[in-house]
Amino acid sequence: MATPDELERQYTLLSAAARFDALRTRDALTPSPDDVDDEDDLGDGGGGDGAEPDEATGSAAPLTHEEALELLALGEVLARKAAYGRQLSVRSARRAGASWSQIGAALGTSKQAAWEAHNRWIDEQAKQDREAGHWGLNDKEIDAARTLAGELDN
Repeated sequence: MATPDELERQYTLLSAAARFDALRTRDALTPSPDDVDDEDDLGDGGGGDGAEPDEATGSAAPLTHEEALELLALGEVLARKAAYGRQLSVRSARRAGASWSQIGAALGTSKQAAWEAHNRWIDEQAKQDREAGHWGLNDKEIDAARTLAGELDN
């Protein structure tokens, strides 16, 4: 079974999203057991490997056990990568002169919540163990990130 940690190293954000979308679409095209008559023989859903819907029924082969777990793990990978990317964008907004009020508004939250989330992210980056395969930021980068984040403006 693939774990989010394994898949996070294997996929970029775009490739994880594409795989997630393919699995999710196939799952959505799979008829539920309640929708299938007892006389129907779904076999592989008529779609060969299940990747394409059966033209006659519009259904696809159900996800395997492994694929269903991969779909769950890919959802977590996407959430992680999106959260990391969000904080990189916050950092870019600060570099461009945005206030915490403006950043909070862009995120649909308060300035304090945005500032606190960004500072938690900086703290997490400081804790990352590069030897364990995590990227994290080095001490100089952490200091620069804390300076750029600054204090919560009024």
